[in-house]
Amino acid sequence: MKKEYVHGYTTRENRRLVDQATTLAELLHSDTVYPPGSTVLEAGCGVGAQTVILARNNPETLFTAIDISKDSLRTASDRIASEGLENVSFRRGDIFHLPFPDESFDHVFVCFVLEHLLNPKEALQALRRVLKSGGTITIIEGDHGSTYFHPDSPHARRAIQCLIDVQASLGGNALMGRQLYPILAGAKFRDVRVSPRTVYVDACRPGLVEGFTKNTFIAMIEGVREQALRLGLQDEAAWEKGVRDLYRTADGDGTFIYMFFKGTAVK
Repeated sequence: MKKEYVHGYTTRENRRLVDQATTLAELLHSDTVYPPGSTVLEAGCGVGAQTVILARNNPETLFTAIDISKDSLRTASDRIASEGLENVSFRRGDIFHLPFPDESFDHVFVCFVLEHLLNPKEALQALRRVLKSGGTITIIEGDHGSTYFHPDSPHARRAIQCLIDVQASLGGNALMGRQLYPILAGAKFRDVRVSPRTVYVDACRPGLVEGFTKNTFIAMIEGVREQALRLGLQDEAAWEKGVRDLYRTADGDGTFIYMFFKGTAVK
């Protein structure tokens, strides 16, 4: 039920994921706290960019991190080992066919995964099966449609739309963030709560200019260049203009705004 990962599995994408996780750690994870001794399943851990933050912030919690990609798991395991963290175990697994008995985990954590799945509701139902009664699920997703910036540019907005369209062509949904509440409720979770997490970037926040605007968001747009051109979503000149205009928002008089959504619910 999962198609090709829209951003690919390149070294550059690996760096982008780490830049994203590091830059947004406080915004996204400051309130992700688990009781000592509890068990948490991280579904779709990828290269471990989020795993490191979770494990470091919750040193007495036991994490099981799964992913369908052997290469990603190897990278994630190496990253955890290099940080000296010992509260994470890794296992290869498909989110739709989890290799665990019913009610195996106290909590479930999912970050930037549902947007890439053909049937995210089915994935949530599979995760609900392995979650203990009364346990919580935490989901974080972005929403590319929430992006706005100064100076405004129709070419830049079109380049972003190209990413949304490319992801849709692969069966994904780059607007998943705004849909967290209905999809969690539809998967029969209760006490659903969703909070927006806004990233606002200007020249007074140089770490965000580099870490988010350039190294996370624009890098993500640049990563689908060939797919966008191959699908005829934009011609080369217009694409290059859009990317230049996105970089223009990182200049001294530019601003960039993006919204993530964090949802929690109970089984």
